[in-house]
Amino acid sequence: PAGVRVAVTGAGQNGVFRHAGMEGALAKDWSPDAIAGITTPADGLNSDIHGTAAYRAHLIGVMARRAVARA
Repeated sequence: PAGVRVAVTGAGQNGVFRHAGMEGALAKDWSPDAIAGITTPADGLNSDIHGTAAYRAHLIGVMARRAVARA
């Protein structure tokens, strides 16, 4: 799809943010495999009783791949 946007909410300390790395990869190849190797740094992500920042960083990739697979 043209104009691919990836927005992440519920993970960052400063609200919603866009994931430019995933946007670029998906603009070239709309598939879960296109973003499989892209990681999200844990810096700036929430860490609380529900999950660490590292867990949330991992979950961003998992949920993005699932969303693309179902789109």
